[in-house]
Amino acid sequence: MVGSLGATRVIVLARHGRPHRIPPHRINYRANILALRQAGVRRVVAVASVGGIAAGLGAGAVIVPDQIIDYTHSRDHTFCDDGSDPLRHIDFTQPFDTDLRERLIDAAHRLGISARSGGTYAATQGPRLETAAEIRRLQRDGADMVGMTGMPEAALAREAGLAYAMLAVVANDAAGIGESAERVSLDAAHTAFAAAMQQVVRIVQHLAEDL
Repeated sequence: MVGSLGATRVIVLARHGRPHRIPPHRINYRANILALRQAGVRRVVAVASVGGIAAGLGAGAVIVPDQIIDYTHSRDHTFCDDGSDPLRHIDFTQPFDTDLRERLIDAAHRLGISARSGGTYAATQGPRLETAAEIRRLQRDGADMVGMTGMPEAALAREAGLAYAMLAVVANDAAGIGESAERVSLDAAHTAFAAAMQQVVRIVQHLAEDL
């Protein structure tokens, strides 16, 4: 979908399709990023539903993460894999664009929305949710939240020269934690995510009007 927020041209791309049908490991991340670049996009705000791992990241929390750990596999994770173009090694020390992250945090704070700055996003394969033991492993690895779409999306955006940052919305406690100690309630997760998305829309709108 192409439109505008204020004077800023905006493109909305639904990763999972409309209706929501494409599982995270089957998303054509390369095609999505290439399409955005060819359409003239320079900044990407990725909205992601996550499970909260760290203390204080309950359902409805909004986070602007600053790090990623990639646990995915068998995904097309680079544009440089067919030998037709020169091999490029990107610096990925800071996987999210610093300026765009700061703009998102500032937009949230200007609106009076509590958005946590920083945190490590663990990207898992999906589409199933994680076991409690897997979440304990992610905790030991230093992950604060878990999702399924952040990689290879972030790395491909870096290869394509697009500024990329994420607004992560906690839909539920991760498996084995808090309200999800015994099981993850998907109905409650969908409700929490839908409610928090109202805040996300306000943040993105404010950001776009300031660009």
